[in-house]
Amino acid sequence: MSQVYIFSNTITFEKHPSQERSDDQMMMTQTYQHILALAFAVKEINKKTQILPNVTLGFHIYNSQFGEIWTYLASMELLSRQGRFIPNYSCDTENTLVAVIGGPNSNVCLHMATILCMYKMPQLIYGSAPQMNDKTQAVFFHQMFPNGTHHFMGILQLLLHFKWTWIGVLSQNEKNTEKFIEKILPVFSERGICFEFIQRFPKLTFIGDIERTVKEGFETFSIIMESTTNIVVVHGEIQDIHFLRMIPVAAEFEDIPMQTKAKVWVMTAQMEFTSFHFQRSWSMEILHGALSFTIHSKEVLGFQRFLQMRSPNSEKDDGFIEDFWKEAFNCSFRKSGIEERDGKICTGEEKLETLLASVFEMSMTGHSYSIYNAVHAVAHALHNMQSFQFKQRTLADREIQTFLNPQPQQLHHFLRSVSFNNSAGEKVSFNQNGEIIAGFDIINWIVFPNQSFQRVKVGKMDVVGLPENVFTIQEDAIIWPRRFNQILPHSLCNDNCQPGYRRVKKEGEPFCCFDCRPCPEGTISNQKNVGDCFQCPEDQYPKHTKDVCVPKKISFLSYEEPLGISLAVFALFFSFITTLVFGIFIKHQDTPIVKANNQNLTYTLLVSLLLSFLCTLLFIGRPEKVTCQLQQPAFGIIFSMAVSCVLAKTTIVVLAFMATKPGSSMRKWVGKRLALVIVISCSFIQVTICIVWLAIAPPFPDFDMQSVTEELVLECNEGSTIMFYCVLGYMGFLATVSFTVAFLARKLPDSFNEAKFITFSMLVFCSVWLSFVPTYLSTKGKYMVAVEIFSILSSSAGLLGCIFSPKCFIILLRPDLNKRGQLIRNIK
Repeated sequence: MSQVYIFSNTITFEKHPSQERSDDQMMMTQTYQHILALAFAVKEINKKTQILPNVTLGFHIYNSQFGEIWTYLASMELLSRQGRFIPNYSCDTENTLVAVIGGPNSNVCLHMATILCMYKMPQLIYGSAPQMNDKTQAVFFHQMFPNGTHHFMGILQLLLHFKWTWIGVLSQNEKNTEKFIEKILPVFSERGICFEFIQRFPKLTFIGDIERTVKEGFETFSIIMESTTNIVVVHGEIQDIHFLRMIPVAAEFEDIPMQTKAKVWVMTAQMEFTSFHFQRSWSMEILHGALSFTIHSKEVLGFQRFLQMRSPNSEKDDGFIEDFWKEAFNCSFRKSGIEERDGKICTGEEKLETLLASVFEMSMTGHSYSIYNAVHAVAHALHNMQSFQFKQRTLADREIQTFLNPQPQQLHHFLRSVSFNNSAGEKVSFNQNGEIIAGFDIINWIVFPNQSFQRVKVGKMDVVGLPENVFTIQEDAIIWPRRFNQILPHSLCNDNCQPGYRRVKKEGEPFCCFDCRPCPEGTISNQKNVGDCFQCPEDQYPKHTKDVCVPKKISFLSYEEPLGISLAVFALFFSFITTLVFGIFIKHQDTPIVKANNQNLTYTLLVSLLLSFLCTLLFIGRPEKVTCQLQQPAFGIIFSMAVSCVLAKTTIVVLAFMATKPGSSMRKWVGKRLALVIVISCSFIQVTICIVWLAIAPPFPDFDMQSVTEELVLECNEGSTIMFYCVLGYMGFLATVSFTVAFLARKLPDSFNEAKFITFSMLVFCSVWLSFVPTYLSTKGKYMVAVEIFSILSSSAGLLGCIFSPKCFIILLRPDLNKRGQLIRNIK
């Protein structure tokens, strides 16, 4: 164990090393409990008759003083005869060495193993386990410290639980920490943890290095205190906590206000509270609210009573108690040649329970609990080995003697397989790697105004429990540093990106540092700190805040909305007008103007226009299978018939005037049969196109999920866009031919010549449908249907108005012009 920290002068070899070497010692009173835990465990075992009957356990304690030299020396003395330092020579029969318990830091264990592993000596490590270079050495190690991977995963779970992704790391300056830096911290990064800084404890080995160490310390202090993170993970050893206590002193020297710079320290389980004598009056406020992992422990029955009974007056065989007593109670014993410390004399009647926890703790610490279990593990292993030997051999003096001098290598198997319950009711056993099967407690440090402290258990890391119970934390029980006013500290490189935004990495910064940009149009993010926004399902659309998807409304041109009602009213109105015109023509069917230019064509055209107006009603209302299959074909066939009638009328007018010329051969073409052929043939082509369309890819009801952001448009899918444009194209072809013929015949001298009016009507018709195509393609949703309805109504109304309004004017208002004589006079 280590109770004294030694600082040595640097040896320059200018003089004999014995003259140059001057060691300064500083005692850590807190580690005295480790000695008492060992003594208590041995005393408890020797009193029990169930374990090792007729065998008495003893112990030797060597102070490694946190140094390599003293550790090597102690290891060599273990292999020597007691009282005489002769390495590799021991002839004691009663004081048989069977195991070594080492700690509390990894360096002591590592240097101890260099000597003891050659002799296959069982070694039980109660501090942090060293990183072994030689795998064969690990065979002789039995770690009272649980598996380190569980330890670091517990710290990671703690950081992730509180969403602390922006942290600092303070690590010891030892080779043994390379595993933590090179292997553990990358795992933290993979889980989203970033590091603002990774600093090392300044290490002081020689007194001459004080100036350099102080300089390094101040640089480290400045980096820590000026950092923006609120969380610092401290990976250290038992003696390193005194470094944290120096931070307020350095902060005061550098004029850094601690109240605004306080951090939450997350400490590893290797660390315990230790301090030097000169730090007794220092503030401990920096530890208030810290969180630390400790080896799981329970209070051992009788241990506190054992501590209360300790006294220099009664424990004459305790070689450590007087030095501890003087340091703890700040007094001195009356001895010649030794000055009294501040005039205070140690009576030996002082009580340990009166000491502040910062000087000595009465409750068993994690390291002491490990030592206590280590002693019991050795005792149970020896007991099991004894029982095994008695079963295998007949009891005789030779066998007894053999057990009384057991070889160290004989104990390994029994240590690995040992399993027992200690007096605290905890099961103690090792895994196949020689690591104790145990978990960790999460401790919250609470500092009181009198500079004492209390460690409160607020969680645990149970490696043998159910997966859902491996990590537990009582968030409400945690006391945070006063700076945070009992509000959970946050530690992020920058604020969270709220839903509706995405993270964009900052160039040259750690991946935890990012800018928040709004999601692109049409995408959302419904969680914080997402890297990419995503599209909503097709039947939903992003809310304007871009943080949630809203179901789209089903939309179609309905009779219940103003636009649908207006179009339906116009369709019915024009249908009524067409019917009225048709009635007028029926009533005046014997008049010249009605009979002129093929009376049947006129009636057919009026019926076609009536059907054109009425077919628009198929486009209004919820699209169904039947209505979808009727819409476009009905519109195409009816309009083709109407335009065919117009073309036939125009053609007959042209042929009629050409036939009036003497000797013209056109007379045989003038007649009703020609008009009938033109109408039927032109309409038949459109009918054929529509039949093919319905046969190969008929229109059907469909949802358009893309055109309108907030609506699910229920529409009639054309089925085949090519066939749809074929229908329109053919209709446009007929209209173009009709317009051309009418334009050529517009100046023929005839009172009842329709060519001029047909020219205007076809000009209107072509203008409407030429503007329809770009308008239709640029419109979305139900308004595409409205555009098509409007085009049908306006083009039909253009034909009706331009062709029939002049005739109705004459029939109703100028009947004097509706006479055969007037017609003959105008022709002449």
